[in-house]
Amino acid sequence: MAGNKVDAGRVLLTVTSALVLALIGSSIYARLKPGDRLRTYGETSQVVRVQVLNGSGEGGMGARVASALREGGFHVVEVRNADRQDYFASFVVARREDVDPAREVARYLGSPPVIRQAWTSDFAEVTVVVGSDRSRLRVE
Repeated sequence: MAGNKVDAGRVLLTVTSALVLALIGSSIYARLKPGDRLRTYGETSQVVRVQVLNGSGEGGMGARVASALREGGFHVVEVRNADRQDYFASFVVARREDVDPAREVARYLGSPPVIRQAWTSDFAEVTVVVGSDRSRLRVE
């Protein structure tokens, strides 16, 4: 009987130790794995916030572009349909005076045109409008 208690204690200790090591390893992996770091810009290292508008007429295309942007480290703040569904060309809109974040998004997506249309909202620095030429975007 006493031998069984000692063996059960060792098994419990071994299992607990293995669980603690697994949790520590998981925590380290979650912090270091690529793609989890958000892209930033400027001297204050602000996160690049992106709005995605689907104007391609193909359902789910905005979500696919948003997913690709998230994998690239961009913070997607909104995904919705554009004001119309017949945009021919995809393009990236710079919503701030500084167009560098928009250029970075465009480069990541395969270099669609960038236009500047500054506004005063704090919602997003960049808007991506997905057009019917969506196959030209680098979305995997």
